[in-house]
Formats: sequence, C-alpha cells, structure tokens
Amino acid sequence: MATFRASGNVICEADADGREVSLRIEAGLGDTLGYEVPVFLRSCRQVVRIAERDPFPAEQIEASAGKLQVALLSDRPGKPVGRQALAMATDDDRLAIEGSELYWLPSGGISESALDLKALESMLGPWTMRTVGTIEQIATKHCA
Repeated sequence: MATFRASGNVICEADADGREVSLRIEAGLGDTLGYEVPVFLRSCRQVVRIAERDPFPAEQIEASAGKLQVALLSDRPGKPVGRQALAMATDDDRLAIEGSELYWLPSGGISESALDLKALESMLGPWTMRTVGTIEQIATKHCA
C-alpha cells in the first residue's frame, strides 16, 4: 500500500472484487474515524483510461486558464441525471460525463467559477475531485 500526496489518494493491490474492497475500506475508515467516508476505487486500468481521455477539444483546453478537473463518482449516472448535470455547463465551465467520471474544464481558477458544484454533487452523488494532471501522475507512477 502507498499514498500519493497527502490528499486521500491511496494505492493498493487486491485480489478481491472492487466493490467488496470499497465496502471493507469504508467500514474500516468509519470504525476508526467515527463517521462515514466514501471510497472511490478505480483499478489501474481505469486510472490509465481516465488519464488518457480527451473529453474536450485540445484547443478548448489550451485556451482555458483553468486546469482540467475530474470528479470520480460512486456510480455511472443515469441518462436523465447526466443530461440534467450537463445542462449546467456554460462556455466558462464546460462539463462532460464519461462512465463514472465527470470532467470539468473551468475557464479560470476553481474559486472564480460560477458553477454550482454543490448542486452538481447533489445530482450526481458524492465524489472526489482531482486535476487530470494528478490522475496522470498516479497512472505513470503506479500503473505503468
């Protein structure tokens, strides 16, 4: 087991089913901390795919002063919920959903965005957000 930065990224190997591992980790964290902590488990194959995805045209990413973000969701959102979430996108805050990840390209800093992240999370369920750069670094260091 290893950690990647001090931001809740834990790298582990397991032979068990991913859902079983998530439930065991969540139970252990809950017992230790005294409150529920959601776990967003991804296999190395999934991490590499997330890092390689291009949800927006390169010219949009290059024109943005913001960093491409990826929110790891608990589950793939249903089509109606996904459409509702994507309807919150603007030219300043582009959104894409691929699988169980929400990609967000803000035009500037996250704190400058008018995007209602709390409303998005209430639609899509709990998430954890990282820059795509962080996901790429995890993929390179732990999934090569």
